[in-house]
Amino acid sequence: MTEPGRAWGDAPLIFERSRSGRRGGRVPDYGLPKPELPPGLSRARAPRLPELAEPELVRHITALADRTFGVDTGFYPLGSCTMKHNPRVNERVGLLPGFRDLHPHQEDEGAQGALELMWTLQGILAEVAGLPAVTLQPAAGSQGELTGLMLMRAYFADRGEERDTIVTADTAHGTNPASVAMAGYKLERVETDARGNLDLEDLRGKVDERTAGLMLTNPSTLGLFDEGIEEVARIFHDAGALLYYDGANLNAVVGISRPGDMGFDIVHYNLHKTFSQPHGGGGPGGGPVAVRETIEPFLPAPVVVREGDAFRLDHDRPKSIGRVRGFAGPFGVFVRSYAYMRAYGPALREMSEVAVLNANYVLAKLRDAYDLPYDRHCMHEFVLSARSLKRDHGITALDVAKRLMDYGIHPPTVYFPLVVPEALMIEPTETEPKERLDDFVDAMQAIAREAAESPELLKEAPHGRPVRRLDEVRAAKQPVLRYAFDDDPAFVG
Repeated sequence: MTEPGRAWGDAPLIFERSRSGRRGGRVPDYGLPKPELPPGLSRARAPRLPELAEPELVRHITALADRTFGVDTGFYPLGSCTMKHNPRVNERVGLLPGFRDLHPHQEDEGAQGALELMWTLQGILAEVAGLPAVTLQPAAGSQGELTGLMLMRAYFADRGEERDTIVTADTAHGTNPASVAMAGYKLERVETDARGNLDLEDLRGKVDERTAGLMLTNPSTLGLFDEGIEEVARIFHDAGALLYYDGANLNAVVGISRPGDMGFDIVHYNLHKTFSQPHGGGGPGGGPVAVRETIEPFLPAPVVVREGDAFRLDHDRPKSIGRVRGFAGPFGVFVRSYAYMRAYGPALREMSEVAVLNANYVLAKLRDAYDLPYDRHCMHEFVLSARSLKRDHGITALDVAKRLMDYGIHPPTVYFPLVVPEALMIEPTETEPKERLDDFVDAMQAIAREAAESPELLKEAPHGRPVRRLDEVRAAKQPVLRYAFDDDPAFVG
């Protein structure tokens, strides 16, 4: 029950519930000697933690969970993020004791099952990408990007070539230019043409002997497959440069086309997007990288190799760029993704085919209610624009997104990619049935009508969520960074 005077969205903080001396449980005192901690490791002051009885803690956490919107509570068409259903059987497989309890320092001889799974997963990923060698180490797509650029740098350094520039599309994910900067390269941006492809004329003028490579998502964040990809690859390879494939949108092409066949030399995967892994809010994820033979010597060490019927971690790689994370990678993610792949088996292509079918179905239903910047068949996602709603009724993409929450639907990605004004980036994925797609279409069409008939309804949305419309400008300009009860003497800070 909500406290008097409090709205649903103004539930008490856990520190407000705290009462000094209360405990969720007590550990018996067995009178054992307390070990001496090395100097500098013991706390100077007690940690400031809330003090609650266990029922109150459970109620607080449950109340927060009830207010959370995720893929398990409703349709989640978050463009570019591939938020699809994660089969529960994969969670059970990941929690098998032999996987769950495996210690990261376990000797190779005692981890043969885990190493075999990793070795087999490497082979499946190599086949999906059309490239021969794979590292599983990177922990996420962004780390996969950085690893790919570090591999480029090592490759050219080994050849004695000084190249300092990476080309990215103006539709690139924000992590692409960030990774370029972190890797120490200069950034060169290429424009998008009227059909949503890389502008080849603009591209030709920006590729020379200083160019190290291209970072590209294909299909792009516009949800479009680049019609000139073979010519793009020729331009870079003729200049001695490499092509890097951002695998964020791989869900559209698995089993249909392979980045290696398109001409890409380095590919990263988002296991947590394409191959099932609950994600969001900062993790967990997996970002393996596949490469051509010429780049294989530089892969992070160790890599999993097979010798006869045994498997081991190979650390003897003199040209390796070294580790990019601790141990051999996010193993729990590997188990879930491997289970997902094996469940599909040879029919893995169907995953991408249905994703593309669903996206084109929704696009066909919404093309008359919103602006369509690129009038083409899309891949697994597409971008609409609310610019006509803004021009005619003062309703923005943000207003549309907020109003969708009143219909029980998570908003799509908005204002990205930046080349589309008032962008609404929608990805239904393959795991949604037609009924849910139709619900989304009905909601989007209703919102377009409301924009003309009752624009104030959208400007004040959402109306039925725990938190109403936030003042995002004020939040950015006046952030509140203090802990609750900073001045309360009951808490030792």
